[in-house]
Amino acid sequence: MRASLTIALAALALIAGGAAQAKPASPVPATDRVTAHQALALGRQVADWQLSHMDSFDYTRAHLAKTVDPKGWIQGALFVGLSAFAERTGDSRYAQAVRAHGVSQNWGLGRRPLHADDHVIGQSWLWVYSKDHDPAQIAALRARFDAILAAPPQQADLTFIEGTEDQPCQLRWCWSDALFMGPAGWTGLSQATGDPRYAAYGDTEFWAATDWLFDEKEHLYYRDSRYFDRRDDKGRKIFWSRGNGWVYAGVVDILKTLPADYPSRPRYEALFRKMSARLITLQKADGYWAPSLLAPEHAPPETSGTGFFVYGLAYGVNHGLLKGPEYKAAVAKGWTALVGAVQSDGKLGWVQQVGYAPDEVRADDTQLYGVGAFLLAASEVGAR
Repeated sequence: MRASLTIALAALALIAGGAAQAKPASPVPATDRVTAHQALALGRQVADWQLSHMDSFDYTRAHLAKTVDPKGWIQGALFVGLSAFAERTGDSRYAQAVRAHGVSQNWGLGRRPLHADDHVIGQSWLWVYSKDHDPAQIAALRARFDAILAAPPQQADLTFIEGTEDQPCQLRWCWSDALFMGPAGWTGLSQATGDPRYAAYGDTEFWAATDWLFDEKEHLYYRDSRYFDRRDDKGRKIFWSRGNGWVYAGVVDILKTLPADYPSRPRYEALFRKMSARLITLQKADGYWAPSLLAPEHAPPETSGTGFFVYGLAYGVNHGLLKGPEYKAAVAKGWTALVGAVQSDGKLGWVQQVGYAPDEVRADDTQLYGVGAFLLAASEVGAR
């Protein structure tokens, strides 16, 4: 597998015109030096395609209003991935793209004060702040979170209401996607400011959501409470790939921003290992994870969930959290699958469109959050 991955990526490097130098190695690299070099080359190609297509989103099939929102969750997920890729490559072009986006939005957040989807863009502002140390870059994020700390949401019921657009429970983190959108902003703000209250709030809310959504038998997350009792046509539980990908990548981003001696860090690491061990058993022979994780038969390729899983697995290997050849093999196989989804011009395909459950995927489907997931994966596969 490693040899075939290296050959495939070498060919892509010739198309991309060479790769940038990666930053210094993680102590236990998930991939060899050649693979890492090529992952960064392909990541550049994908990032460049997406950044050159930010003026029109007519290539998306639905939810255009959400896609064009510069402070919404779709663009927020892209810029989280681009920030990580900029950090790995040290390329000033990508750092400047994130910075310019922040300036254009006056470092603001989305309009809904308590909704995690309108907080995720703040994670990119925190990354720029870590470079520039300009308090204005996190002022809006800090003000928003201070207001929440002063008057925490009193919504106790985390149940989704069928057929309702505005869910009362979304004042808190009652759906799996929120565990990517929200927590790392809270832990990251504590890291940036030295104020432990933010991480404490995020920690409490993360575990409340996990106690609600995590299936202790399957070691996977339900997307929301509507799926507790739903089954597919073969009687299997429904665990959405991207929904679990949001959580899995979110846990990695929490670990990146939590102190090594934080009291609940071992609990996050234990959860990460549980999910990792389960996920590698669900990877298909073609390297992808199916949109419905327990239903691999006749499943199309899907790159958003797969990108998040490759990101997490590579991070776990790179940082010594996941040991054993099976994890490196899963990274290599998953990355090979992602490589095959990149078109010759750098457009990433096979991205399931906006939704909340497993659905159809087409070869030409793309979306910004899928590119964000890809760049997160490239940033860890590209470590050496």
